[in-house]
Amino acid sequence: MRLFELLLFLSNIGLFALTVLVKKGRRTIPVFIASGIATLLLVIHWTVEGYRVQLLFSYCITIIFLAVSGYSYFKKTGPKKIPRFMLGSAYTAITVMLALTAGLMYVFPVFKLPEPTGEFKVGTRTFHFVDTNREEIFDKARAGKRELMVQVWYPAQAGTGKYAPVVPDTRILRYMAAEYGLPGFTFQHLKYVPGHTYPGAEISSAQPSYPLILANPGNGSSRFLHTSQAENLASHGYIVAVIDHTYNTFATEFPDGRITTSTTDDLFSPDHDYLTSRGNRDKLGKVLTDDVAFTLDQFELIQSGQIPSHLKGRIDLGHVGVFGHSIGGATAYDASYDPRIAVGIDLDGGLYRLRDKEGLRKPFLFINSESYFEKLKMVMDNRVYTDEEINRMGSTREWEDQVTEDKKLELERMRETVVSGGQFLYIDNTEHLNFTDIQFISPIFKLLGITGKIAPERANSVINAYMLDFFDMHLKNQAGNLMKGPDSRFPEVKSVSSLL
Repeated sequence: MRLFELLLFLSNIGLFALTVLVKKGRRTIPVFIASGIATLLLVIHWTVEGYRVQLLFSYCITIIFLAVSGYSYFKKTGPKKIPRFMLGSAYTAITVMLALTAGLMYVFPVFKLPEPTGEFKVGTRTFHFVDTNREEIFDKARAGKRELMVQVWYPAQAGTGKYAPVVPDTRILRYMAAEYGLPGFTFQHLKYVPGHTYPGAEISSAQPSYPLILANPGNGSSRFLHTSQAENLASHGYIVAVIDHTYNTFATEFPDGRITTSTTDDLFSPDHDYLTSRGNRDKLGKVLTDDVAFTLDQFELIQSGQIPSHLKGRIDLGHVGVFGHSIGGATAYDASYDPRIAVGIDLDGGLYRLRDKEGLRKPFLFINSESYFEKLKMVMDNRVYTDEEINRMGSTREWEDQVTEDKKLELERMRETVVSGGQFLYIDNTEHLNFTDIQFISPIFKLLGITGKIAPERANSVINAYMLDFFDMHLKNQAGNLMKGPDSRFPEVKSVSSLL
């Protein structure tokens, strides 16, 4: 919660208290003065912090009190008797407005992301890449080539100026609200959330080059929802490129002002049988995997100077990693078959294209939510859903049997990476969205079970610690302590590699 919006809200409570508690003949001047203070706080709040719709009632209360108290003060006439019913109705309305404002400020705070833990300052910039060798298959409106927006976070020289906002393209926020079935204005306040990066800063000269990590958001997500992970890795000496997979994100804005929205959900329908659904997921997965390969191609061109960038010559292409969340985690796994990629991490994502290739023989880290691990554990234990459970899920016996067969193959693929130096972990009290910055947006998500019982800050610090340790171990030949076994600093993390 920001300082001046909090002070403005408290001034509204003070105004209301003065009106209710001070006798009519004595409250004109105090209420007028207090209204002036509240109005000053309103102006400062608008100027310094910026307007947001969640405080609309607070703005109305401030302006109404100023108008009424100013009229009473300057008119210099005795107070008129107001009917008790009207007075009671006004007091009730103000009470309701204050309660709603308090609720909205709690549910939709202007939060701060956790500070990166590394020694480097962090810079950021965004690239627009066009793959002239691939047709866009998810654009229904027109034929075109596959285009991507890729945001890069990197170790920077000491930055100056203001931090870049977490959401640089604020027009996309209404599409994020639509993804959750909310009014378009709901998340507009996220434009005020600062990151910890300096836009366009020079890359740090502390090292000649830095390992590259490519990252992939999940379906209906966005690159900015992995800002805290990217910032933290960059602060520890990595160049991190998060790919907005066009038409799989809730919205992507391009340099010419075009905005694309998610259309890949059209691949899936409750009317599809399981094989059709799996085939469509594999079809989507291939596009996402090809996006990663193409993006890596572009960074090779940046490194050589064929694409102008201040990152030229500073990318260690001999040490490349990849990670992702949900279907982006599956993308990380599938993309790791590329010989240029040394290591990868899947954050709570079920795999795709399992039957297209032999097992991956590289170190790979799977970090699952507790709820997803429980589903995998059912398959390991050969536990079968009861009819009641299937009905409660709205599924069918045939569908769940086929899911189980795929999960058995997925577990086999996971076992093969563990044999090659990977790990299989889960984190207590986490849900699927604890692996993104969505967990910071609203505490109501935790109450609704959208995120787990774990505190968002704690989940973030645990996930970041294990990601960093794994990448450091395989891309920098250092650290790796967390991969050796249980650590008392992180009792939430359960290593279950032995179950495979």
